[in-house]
Amino acid sequence: MPLVNNAIYIDGKRAVKPESLDQTYEELRRCPDSGHSFCWIGLLNPSEEEIRSVAAEFDLHHLAVEDAIDAHQRPKLERYDDTLFVVLRPARYVDPVEVVEVGEVHLFLGRDFVVALRHAQEPDLTQVRSRLEENPELLKLGPFAVLYTVLDQVVDDYGPVLDGLQKDVDEIEVQVFDGDPGASRRIYQLSREVIEFQRAVDPLTELLDNLRDVLKGRAGEADLELRRMLRDVADHHARVVERTDGFRQLLTNILTVNAALVAQRQNEEMTRLTEASYQQNEQVKRISAVAAILFAPTLIAGIYGMNFTHMPEIDWALGYPFAVMLMLMLSLGLYLTFKFRNWL
Repeated sequence: MPLVNNAIYIDGKRAVKPESLDQTYEELRRCPDSGHSFCWIGLLNPSEEEIRSVAAEFDLHHLAVEDAIDAHQRPKLERYDDTLFVVLRPARYVDPVEVVEVGEVHLFLGRDFVVALRHAQEPDLTQVRSRLEENPELLKLGPFAVLYTVLDQVVDDYGPVLDGLQKDVDEIEVQVFDGDPGASRRIYQLSREVIEFQRAVDPLTELLDNLRDVLKGRAGEADLELRRMLRDVADHHARVVERTDGFRQLLTNILTVNAALVAQRQNEEMTRLTEASYQQNEQVKRISAVAAILFAPTLIAGIYGMNFTHMPEIDWALGYPFAVMLMLMLSLGLYLTFKFRNWL
């Protein structure tokens, strides 16, 4: 059964804890119509049939019901006569895999009921309920007190997400300046998580504005106190928005710096390769020059070493000195030529 928690509150205290939805409906009808009693139904991953059962009992608008069934809604507040439909996107940061997990909570608020539909295990609204039950004066404010407390918890839970993102951004900065080749991929992945988080956070600004407008139409002292508390939530939310925007801009700047550093390292590597290639070419030229110088006397010596019978220079008295001088002159000529061309 998706029924997680279910209770009827009278004058800020838990009066009845029904075991089923049908019992909740019956007990709520028996409660005095004093404006100080309401039921709070918590459902986890409810079926369409269960959502429609609640909708039929509390006369919920069909458009809001369809949104609750389909889920995957952006944070918003919609008003249908005397009923409010609120969508919140709580989040938590899973540091080992650097992922922002975003949940979804739907709240229906009426004069004497709150229906909370959760489409994920997080957040656990048990803590919210316990916090309210420990503060009867706040719980006396009715369904809007529940909405305020859930909002406050959702915004407070954004704090650890920001801390996790800050830690990873700091680590990425170190990676970038250390030349870690995996930095670019990590920057891109973290940027996607920041954008996903931003989609959960940013629409709350409009939601809080709309909620304050709703409460402005209520002149009671209790509603004035709720508006004061909501201002505090709005202040916390504004800081979350500012830090999230800062992370996104910082990651964009880091990505730009990383690209510049990668390009600089590539240019340095190309320069080193060019210098190495130049030095290699210089060595090849020197080796080629020495080989050419040695080749000339070797060629002459090879010719005169063929020992053919009819060779004019064999019987010539100056044949040997001539051959040696020819070798020296050719070698010297090649040496001077290569020296002039800076090959040696």
